[in-house]
This record gives sequence, structure tokens and C-alpha cells, in this order.
Amino acid sequence: MPIKGWIEVNDLYCKGCELCVSACPQQVLAIDMQRFTSKGYHPVQLSQEGCTGCAICALVCPEAALTVFRETLQRSAQPIFTAGGGA
Repeated sequence: MPIKGWIEVNDLYCKGCELCVSACPQQVLAIDMQRFTSKGYHPVQLSQEGCTGCAICALVCPEAALTVFRETLQRSAQPIFTAGGGA
């Protein structure tokens, strides 16, 4: 199962500079040309599925406008080695 991630954009800070769009290795970010922020900028949005939550977009954002989330997988713990388990 692939890792799933998503972003939340703070419209108060996003200026639509597109640095995050260029930096996204999955190429799933785009500028939302249908919306304006209160400051008159087109904000970034998650344009398609495929985000892994790597947070590269948030690291390059000069305005710290992005919050990145990553879905955690529930795994059952199974020992891979047990000391003294032999006869």
C-alpha cells in the first residue's frame, strides 16, 4: 500500500510563488487559478492524488504556508529474532 499524504494551505500566507509546485517530486501541486486569497493571490492546492507527505513543499515555502500530513500505517509487531529461542 503506498503512503498517503496531504497538505493544508494557510491562505493568509500563501502568495502563489510556485516554489512548492516546482519542488514537489510527485508533481501533485498546482496553483488554484479559480480562487484568490484575501490578499489577492492564487493559492496552491493539491491537484491530484499521489502525495506521499514528504514535506519538501513545506521546506521550500518561504512563507511557511503549508502544513503536511502523512497517513500512518497500523502494523502488527512481529519479532524478527528471539534470543535464546533454540533448544
